[in-house]
Amino acid sequence: MQNLVWLRIQGRFFVLLHIEILIMLNVMISCYALNCLPEEAFRIFNSMRSDGANGDEFTFSSLLSICDILEYYNFGKQVHSLILKLSFESDILVASALINMYAKNEDVIDAKRVFDKMAIRNVVAWNTMIFGCGNNGEVINVMKILRDMLFEGIFPDELTISSVLSSCGYASAITETQQVHALAVKLSFQEFVSVSNSLITAYSKCGNITNAFKCFRLMLEPDLVTYTSLINAYAFHGLGKEATEMFEKMISCGIKPDRISFLGILSACVHCGFVNTGLHYFKLMTDVYHIIPDSDHYTCLIDLLGRHGFVNEAFEFLKSIPIQAESNMLGAFIGSCKLHENIELAKSAAGKLFAIEPEKIVNYAVMANIYASHNHWLDAERVRKTMRDKNVAKFPGCSWIQVGNQVHSFVSSDKVHPKLLQIFATLKMLLSSMKEENGVKL
Repeated sequence: MQNLVWLRIQGRFFVLLHIEILIMLNVMISCYALNCLPEEAFRIFNSMRSDGANGDEFTFSSLLSICDILEYYNFGKQVHSLILKLSFESDILVASALINMYAKNEDVIDAKRVFDKMAIRNVVAWNTMIFGCGNNGEVINVMKILRDMLFEGIFPDELTISSVLSSCGYASAITETQQVHALAVKLSFQEFVSVSNSLITAYSKCGNITNAFKCFRLMLEPDLVTYTSLINAYAFHGLGKEATEMFEKMISCGIKPDRISFLGILSACVHCGFVNTGLHYFKLMTDVYHIIPDSDHYTCLIDLLGRHGFVNEAFEFLKSIPIQAESNMLGAFIGSCKLHENIELAKSAAGKLFAIEPEKIVNYAVMANIYASHNHWLDAERVRKTMRDKNVAKFPGCSWIQVGNQVHSFVSSDKVHPKLLQIFATLKMLLSSMKEENGVKL
C-alpha cells in the first residue's frame, strides 16, 4: 500500500516537473521571439521536440510571431502544418497568430481561410483580420469584416476602430472614414487618444484638414502622437504656418518632441519654402534635444536647401553629413539639380545613386530626362541603353477614384479593369464632345 502511494506521488511529481519545464521553455522561446532572435527560438523548440514535448498554444503563438517576416514565412507554414497535426488550429490564441503571420506576409487569402475556420472568434481575432486586410490596402474587405463583426454581436474596441480608420486613410476613403467616425461617437470611443489620432490622420489623408483639426480640438489631453499627427497633416497639405504654430504650441505645453515630430515639421518647411525655419528646427533637434538625425532628416534638409535655390549649399551639406549618403538623400539632391538646371552636380550624385540602386528604374529615367532637357543626347542615350541592358521596366504611376463604396485604381495602359469597355466608351464620348465644342473636325 505504501509503495502504491509513493508511485502515485512520483507520477504527480513527474507531471508537475514536466509542466514547469514546459513553462520555462515557453518563456525562453517568447523572450527570444520578443528580442528578434528567431534562430535561438527555433533551436529551443527543436530541443523541446527532441525530448518528446510537443509544445502548447503559447509555444506556437510565440513561434508564429517570429514568422511574420518574409525570411521566416516558410518556417511559419511548417509550424502551421504541425499545428494542424496536433489539433491546435481551433485555439483562439494560435489562430490569431496564424492570421497575423499570413496577413503580414501579404497572404490575405490564407489568413481569411484560417479566420473562417475558427469556431469561436473573439475581438482579438477580428482585430487581427481587420489589421491584416488594412495593411494590404483592402479597405472594402475591412469594412465588410467590421459589418460582419457587428452582425455577430461582437462589439469592437478602440483598437478595432483605430485599425479601420487607418485603412480608410490609406485608401483616401472619405465616406468610410465618416461612417467609422459616426460609429466611434456612438460607441463613445472618440475620447480614446488612439482613436482621435487615427481620425486626424484619416481625415488628413482624405483631404479634409478641417475635420482633422476639429478632431484635435475636441481632445481633452492631446499627446505627442496627437500633435505629430496634426503637424504631419498640415505638412501634407502644404500649410507650413499652421504646422509651425502647432509645433510651438506642443513645446509650450511641455511635450517633448521626438524624431518623428521633427521630421514632420521639417517636411512642412520643405513644402512651404521655410528655409531659415527649417534650419532652426534642425539645429534645435540636434543641439537642444540631442536627437541624432537619421537619413530621413538629412533628406529633408537637403531637399529644403536644394529645392529652394541653395543647390551648392545642399551639395556641401551632403558631403559633410557623418553617415554615408543613402539613395533618398541623393534622389532629393538630383531632383533639386533638375529643378535648377545644375547638370554637373546632378551627374556627380547620379554616379553614386546608380551604384547604390543599380536596378531602380526611376533613377535612370530622371537622369535621362535631365540630360535630354539640356540637349546632352549622347548621355541621355547612354543612360537609356543602360536601362535596356538591365532589362528594367518603368513602373507606371497609379491614380484612383472612389465611386460609391469602392475604390478604383488605374495605371497607364490598364487593360484589366472589369469595366474597361464602359470606361473607354465614356472616354470616347467625352473626347468627341470636347472636339465638337472646340471646332475640331472628327
